[in-house]
Amino acid sequence: MIGSELYKALGALTNNKAEWETSIPYVSSLLSFDSVKIQAKALWLLGEMGLRYPDAVRSRLPAVASFLDAGEPLLRERAVNALGRIGRGGFQIIEPYWAGLFRFAEDKEPDVRLSFIWASENIAANTPDPYRDRMEVFAGLLRDADNRVRMEAPEMFRVIGKRRPEFVRPYIELLGQISKTDADRVVRIHCAGAVKAACGTQNAASGFSGAF
Repeated sequence: MIGSELYKALGALTNNKAEWETSIPYVSSLLSFDSVKIQAKALWLLGEMGLRYPDAVRSRLPAVASFLDAGEPLLRERAVNALGRIGRGGFQIIEPYWAGLFRFAEDKEPDVRLSFIWASENIAANTPDPYRDRMEVFAGLLRDADNRVRMEAPEMFRVIGKRRPEFVRPYIELLGQISKTDADRVVRIHCAGAVKAACGTQNAASGFSGAF
């Protein structure tokens, strides 16, 4: 099957969730296909499959994680995202790779930094406690040079704030300041939303109404 036909077939499989669990070995085999586009699609699909069936992808994680060192940014991005989705389904599955994900907060490519935040949000949605002493990393991303990264970084504080507000409270002043001063309206709104999640809607609204 040529690359374009294979990509189309993977698109069909994406929509056929009933076949996901039994298709994990096949999709994993495509990680060695000689096409960045196919490898990237396979990584993305394994992440989605792993969210539903984390135990079923356990043995495939070394192959997924090998792309964390890929020279192609898209593959690093997709590998980080896949580990995040699988980690949402079962943190213990990806725990051996979790600490290593933090290097991507400083990746030279903004899309990879963005993917790191998404992956962290996914993991923290069900397993927030490991992030207790890691929030400073996301505080740094609030000042990222890339607008999209700055838009997404506050969302990690919102996700954590709903579950472990005490992790976010040391950053309330910073989030409040950015919610009033950042040049990007979405960044301001997302920072205000993070404050609301950690402090409660009424308190945040009275203290940070200028964000909007």
